[in-house]
Amino acid sequence: MLLKIYEDNPNPKAIQQAVEVLQKGGVIIYPTDTVYGIGCDITNQKAIERVCQIRGLRPDKSNLSFICYDLTDISNYTKPFDTAVFRVLKKALPGPFTFIFNASGKVPKLLSSKKKTVGIRVPDNNIVREIVKELGRPIVTSSIHDEDDIIEYSTDPELIYEKYQDLVDIVIDGGYGGNVASTVVDLTSGEFEVIREGKGDLEEYL
Repeated sequence: MLLKIYEDNPNPKAIQQAVEVLQKGGVIIYPTDTVYGIGCDITNQKAIERVCQIRGLRPDKSNLSFICYDLTDISNYTKPFDTAVFRVLKKALPGPFTFIFNASGKVPKLLSSKKKTVGIRVPDNNIVREIVKELGRPIVTSSIHDEDDIIEYSTDPELIYEKYQDLVDIVIDGGYGGNVASTVVDLTSGEFEVIREGKGDLEEYL
């Protein structure tokens, strides 16, 4: 199903529709503040395996991240971090960053790789944040890649729908997506280490 949702004022009924699909173990594709993502409820192991299968990833080897609603959610899934880190996160989020933390015991085993780390996003996009808020817990996320050699990420929701309609339960059309992924920042040592330059400029917040 292709479901149109406007970011400025997401329709609560449409949000609820997406949430119900996730609660039943479904997989959805949704817009973020960077590229379109594919994901599911973090507590549903079969759904996580399905996301990995669609993306051609191995669950135990893939660095899947997940989307939280805000900073309160983040602290549930990470080991404690200091006030200086919290201050930067507060300024940078919601925003186009993936922060890698040391994982707490609450992270599903399938998601914390052998390194015991977890990637977390709070995208600046009302659609996916409202879905997470209504669901009451984070969703797993992985970027939608394009087979095109020039364009790395698919940006047109209708074309994404054409490609994935038989593989996922809902594709949310939230308008054209970007084609620059999030900036990935490793925080596992307590320092901010950018390991992939993307849309976000961390220097603005340090």
